[in-house]
Parts: sequence; C-alpha cells; structure tokens
Amino acid sequence: MTHQIAALLAVEEEPNPLLPHMSELIVGAIAFALLLFFLQRMVFPVFEKTFAERRDAIEGGMERAKEAEEEAKQTLAQYREQLAEARHEAARLREDAREQGAQIIAEMREQAQAESRRITDQAHQQIEADRVRALTQLRGEVGTLATDLAGRIVGESLEDEARQRRVVDRFLDELESRADSDATPVPDGSAATRT
Repeated sequence: MTHQIAALLAVEEEPNPLLPHMSELIVGAIAFALLLFFLQRMVFPVFEKTFAERRDAIEGGMERAKEAEEEAKQTLAQYREQLAEARHEAARLREDAREQGAQIIAEMREQAQAESRRITDQAHQQIEADRVRALTQLRGEVGTLATDLAGRIVGESLEDEARQRRVVDRFLDELESRADSDATPVPDGSAATRT
C-alpha cells in the first residue's frame, strides 16, 4: 500500500495539463478585471457614443425622409391644385374668347347689314334722283317737241311759254293716266301694258 500511496502522491505532484496553476488563475483574474475596467471606462463609452450617433443619424435620417416625403406630398398636392386651377382658367379663357368671337362676328354682321342698308338706301336715292332728273329732262324735250309738232299741225305759233307749259303738262298727264289705266293684271300676277 505504501506503494500505492507513493504513486498517488507522485501523481498529485505532477501538474494536471487540464488545470492551470493557482498563481496563473490569480494573475489571469486580475488581468481580466483590469482589462474589463479599462474597457468599461475607455472603450465601451466610445462604442456607446458611436452607436448612439449612428442610431440618431439613422432615426434622424428616417425622420428627415418622412418629413421630406410629407413635404413632397404637399408640394404634389399644391401642384395638382394649381394645375387644376390652370386648366379651369384656360377653359374659362377659351369660353370667353369664344363668346367674344361670337360677339365680334355678330357686331360685324350688324355693321355689314347696316352698311348694306345704307348703300342700298343711297342707291335708291340716287336712282330716284336720276329718275326725277330724267323725267324733268324728258318733259322738257317732249314739251319742246310737242309744241313744235302742235305748232306745225295747228299752223300757229305756240311760243307763249305759259301756254306751252300748260299744253305740255296736260299732254304728259294724259299720257301718264293712259299708261296707268292700260296696265292690267294677268293670271300669273305680273302687270302687262298696252301701247
């Protein structure tokens, strides 16, 4: 048994490769504690600060993106509203232009009709004046011819102007009354004159 105890003691004296020495454990624990203290005091706050800045940047970027999106939506709504107003205004302007065009056309038509009436009236007046002038001239010529012819037939001179006028007027009045009485209506509604 001594042999066995000696073997056990010898085994106990040999270091176990799986178990570290006690002094190594103490030094490792102190180094770990110092490293942990150093990391908590110096490195972790920097990491926390960097993470917070990144989180703020990301969240702030998201907030800014949301704000920009809302602003873009509002701008788009304003643009669409302005576009609708512009279309409405353009339609109103087209309608106004159409109405003004119709009014101008109506005014021009009225002016043309008034000008046409004026020209027609002026032409009628000119025709009437020419007719009166022609009748007066014709009366004078017919009167002269009639008095010459009557003087030749009667054999006396009708040089007395008052008498000459009376004879001519009476002669022309008879011709006009004969022309009026000779005009007879025919079945188609037109007037026929006999000579």
